[in-house]
Amino acid sequence: MQALDQLLLRPIKKAFESLYNHTPDTLEFQETRKDFEGDITFVTFPFLRLSRKSPEQTANEIGEYLQEHIPEIESFNVVKGFLNLVASDVYWSQVYNEISSTKNWGITTAKEGEVSSMVEFSSPNTN
Repeated sequence: MQALDQLLLRPIKKAFESLYNHTPDTLEFQETRKDFEGDITFVTFPFLRLSRKSPEQTANEIGEYLQEHIPEIESFNVVKGFLNLVASDVYWSQVYNEISSTKNWGITTAKEGEVSSMVEFSSPNTN
């Protein structure tokens, strides 16, 4: 299963090719701020010279393209030039299926020569 940013690289490049007749070399993603809805944020500011439109228009066009062409994107919202994308149940089901079918998912082993331990103290005040 690909991380959401890796999953979106090719479709966003296709969106640029379809909408603006140009394919960008690099794309920038950020974690969506907690006060906005979304699972990942695409920054459109570096591409305004390609779209020749405002940050909001550019983000809306790309968001509409992704929502229309990618089942993993449920919805989007735009805050200035930031395109906040919401992953659909299709994507989260794929993540769950991968996790549940992978034996020992999330368990790592110590590197040779390293010892790791965890000490937990029980107390009503964790500080």
